[in-house]
Amino acid sequence: MKKYIALVCALAVALSVLLTGCGYEYKDLELRAEYDKSLEGTTLTVYNWGEYISRGEDDTVDVNKEFEKYTGIKVDYLTFDSNEIMYSQLAGGGINYDIIIPSDYMIERLIKEDMLQTIDTSKISNYDLIADEYKKLFFDPEDQYSVPYNVGLVGIIYNEKLTGSDIEHSWKVLWDEKYKDMALNFNNPRDAFMTAQMILGQDVNTLNKADWDAAADLLKEGKANLQSYVMDEIYGKMETGEASVAPYYAGDYLTMYDTNEDLRFFYPEEGTNIFVDSICIPKNAKNYEAALMYINFLLEPDIATANAEYIGYASPNTAVINNEDYCYYQNEILYPDEADLPKVQYYHDIDEEIRTYYETLWSEVKLY
Repeated sequence: MKKYIALVCALAVALSVLLTGCGYEYKDLELRAEYDKSLEGTTLTVYNWGEYISRGEDDTVDVNKEFEKYTGIKVDYLTFDSNEIMYSQLAGGGINYDIIIPSDYMIERLIKEDMLQTIDTSKISNYDLIADEYKKLFFDPEDQYSVPYNVGLVGIIYNEKLTGSDIEHSWKVLWDEKYKDMALNFNNPRDAFMTAQMILGQDVNTLNKADWDAAADLLKEGKANLQSYVMDEIYGKMETGEASVAPYYAGDYLTMYDTNEDLRFFYPEEGTNIFVDSICIPKNAKNYEAALMYINFLLEPDIATANAEYIGYASPNTAVINNEDYCYYQNEILYPDEADLPKVQYYHDIDEEIRTYYETLWSEVKLY
């Protein structure tokens, strides 16, 4: 989760200090739980965000290969780049996923639509590592359907070499003609609308259609300023300097900085979205017991730390948060003090009529 003003001002100065030292290497895993091969030969189908798990580069952990080694379970690993794409694939029923990792508001929707199984946490011995502040959240108040995986905030990434250092710490930069044809915006409705809603001072969960109309109008007004709408394509565009300013998730900024040290980041003064992505088991999962084993594996201290370092998001796992060898230990971007948090709003699942309304508006924005 992610965001702010004293923090914003200090950010550019602190970045070179905050972002160095990653690459904690694991030679042999020290596992907290025992894993057997009772399900050897079975397949676990995992559906996760792109760039959202440690994959073994630079002597780090290849999480899926390690899980396969310890359990004999084959991991079929698939990726998506928005909650809405994940939902459409899950609802389509073409593939039976055993593990999905949606965001809070989408989990709320999946629970309402009876698309998730309850998770037997008594079989997840590492569940006690989840920090209390990430339990009993609004989207799963009884902790029945989800196990927190990552926490994030949204901010603005910019290339200081291309923009200069005198950049307004506001969502309005995406509309600023100084960055015409070099600005990006999200290619999904909730996040894209949020950039406009924050400027307009709206509740991101408003049920007032006029609010959504106003936000859509602002997005249309700013479309001519954009180079494109993106999701994971942002990596190539920002890392190479093809684009100069874009909104994205703080954790991904830290990853991009490793490639291009001209990149900087701030939380906009109007406020931003905070989110929790969590591990869930769909109703039609075919390998429930393997899914529980995989969740337990993801919570292992070494695995959770490897993931937190690779992904760059804040972790809800106390074994990571309290690990002084963790390269983002007490990082001010990921773990700001309470006093430094920007104004934040969670997305909530919105009733179907309003959701259909803003999705239609989004189609109009894209075609404008």
